[in-house]
Amino acid sequence: MHYRKLHGGEMSRLSVSDFIDIDKHPVSVLLHNIRSMYNVGSIFRTADAAGIEKVIITGYTATPPRKEIDKTALGAQESVQWEYYSEPAEILGKLKDKGVTICGLEITENSIPYTSVDADDFPMCLILGNEVDGIDGDILRLCDHVLEIPQFGTKHSLNVSVAAGIALYEMVKAFRQQ
Repeated sequence: MHYRKLHGGEMSRLSVSDFIDIDKHPVSVLLHNIRSMYNVGSIFRTADAAGIEKVIITGYTATPPRKEIDKTALGAQESVQWEYYSEPAEILGKLKDKGVTICGLEITENSIPYTSVDADDFPMCLILGNEVDGIDGDILRLCDHVLEIPQFGTKHSLNVSVAAGIALYEMVKAFRQQ
């Protein structure tokens, strides 16, 4: 079999306006106190690729427009809906009131495998925390579940944007298998 790489217009890419209008997977991602604007941009890009509803930015996480975010987002900061709240508890309470399942992505006591999400967990908000300190304890207490990506090496740590990609695609897969 021959494989030819597809370029630009051959990929059936949506325009930004078309993407904004399509139904998204019922998943949001909340970024709390993410230090690196390059990680923020990368998560925007993954959010666009996975077709999730929105990025929620809290704490001191930088918001677009910023050249560092733009560099890795490659325009996804224009296509993915986003909003900012200084305190995550404010938006998490509102989401819970709307029936959204709140899931942290962290290694904790009683965390469950990230692959154990099922149809009852949607709509969902996935929380990603600081690159060094992870998700604050007061935010973890607001979670319905804490999901864990298994670690088999010595670091027990993934870059936050890599972890976002792994988890968001698993969430999309779980939703689409309904």
